[in-house]
Amino acid sequence: MSLLELDGVHAYYGDSHILEGVDLSVEDGEVVALVGRNGVGKTTTLRSILQLTPPREGEIRFREASLVGLETHEVAQQGVGWIPEDRRIFSQLTVEENLRAAIPGSDGVSDGLALAFDSFPILEERRRQEAGTLSGGQQQMLAIARGLVGENDLLLVDEPSEGLAPQIVADVAEALSEASEDATMLLVEQNLPLALDLADRFYIVDNGRVVDTGDADAVSADDERFRRYLSA
Repeated sequence: MSLLELDGVHAYYGDSHILEGVDLSVEDGEVVALVGRNGVGKTTTLRSILQLTPPREGEIRFREASLVGLETHEVAQQGVGWIPEDRRIFSQLTVEENLRAAIPGSDGVSDGLALAFDSFPILEERRRQEAGTLSGGQQQMLAIARGLVGENDLLLVDEPSEGLAPQIVADVAEALSEASEDATMLLVEQNLPLALDLADRFYIVDNGRVVDTGDADAVSADDERFRRYLSA
């Protein structure tokens, strides 16, 4: 069985029907990318897994157990981590305090901090700085680092490169690639070359449905399917 399975998931914001029967799976050890234009349901898919936007129809299973109806913190306790698009760091805590808050228990603090600082050396330089005073790129690095140190079996990663300078995007891509050696990921990413470089497989989402899927190493960013569904 797959690590994560979505079967016929329908989700709404009020009366607006956002997901219209999403089917997808993620195997243990995979990086799977969700790609598509803005507003087609990619982030809502992540929110439905987390039960932040609970599905009204369909099933979501993690390690064969249903997540539907759980509280979001209970989903997290199953080993599902989230790196949100809007970062959600604790702005008045230091960098190190943000990281410590994400590390479960006390035994793994040293290893967790070492992982975060190895992935993003600038965070070690700023470890005693309040997170709210970091640059936007540094805050994104901190948000990603918090996801990496959480000992999650599945990471839901939402637009990790959005708004970042090219060199920082390269650092983020390298950190996510390293993290994928130990964690399975479901990645939402508008930067198609980056998504395909990180992913093993992809799903194209359009108007709340999965319309195509394939192996990432068998396509390029100028594939006709991407032009059809991702062009403005």
